[in-house]
Amino acid sequence: MKENKTFDANGVSFTMIAVQGGTYTMGALDNDPDVYVWEKPSHVETVADFMIGETQVTQELWHAVMGSNPSWFKGDLQRPVESVSWNDCQEFIKKLNELTKQNFRLPTEEEWEYAARGGNKSKGYKYSGSNDVDKVAWYRGNTRTGETPPYSWLNAWFKGNSSGETHPVKTKIPNELGIYDMNGNVYEWCENYWMENYKSAPHESGNRVLRGGYYDSERRRVRVADRISSAPDFRGRDQSLRLAL
Repeated sequence: MKENKTFDANGVSFTMIAVQGGTYTMGALDNDPDVYVWEKPSHVETVADFMIGETQVTQELWHAVMGSNPSWFKGDLQRPVESVSWNDCQEFIKKLNELTKQNFRLPTEEEWEYAARGGNKSKGYKYSGSNDVDKVAWYRGNTRTGETPPYSWLNAWFKGNSSGETHPVKTKIPNELGIYDMNGNVYEWCENYWMENYKSAPHESGNRVLRGGYYDSERRRVRVADRISSAPDFRGRDQSLRLAL
């Protein structure tokens, strides 16, 4: 099995976490009260050894590779890059591989969920690293300090209790594998085409999978089983990426 490794791109370092492959149950279980129909059926998947980013790709790393920062939420280069499409991510990865002589890529959806669940160290948490969502995710229900304020529907409607913006990576606790922010903060593109119920034909639009929820997601949308899709050329302020190798 590989070991965790730190790489460098134009002076910016980033760490990849080694994940030992295994077999697990993917998707939401029938007894999950928050389940969406597109998260079923639960089914067995097997993944080989791979590596995945310790964090989402930061604005610092994106700028080091691409020479620009497309993000809407600026002010701290340790925030995840966002406002990037699936196509943009492919261009970023191509240039990163030229710099590093590696074969970085987006994770498959199967790899992503396996890593989010803690791989072979999984403790069966509902969220990535805890059953207490506030410990692991930036989402609508928390603030910049992580303290839950008195509920305000007006604040939640306008910008959410997470201040309605991204936050620097590694400001919540990691999961069982030492991976940060796999729930909340920003959605993460996966390599896969969107398929209803996982196994149907690819959607005719060519949409790609996004996982993890974002800073203004409700609690239900930052579970490890949650999944959505988007057009590969769409750039949303909630869309980012995490590398795989």
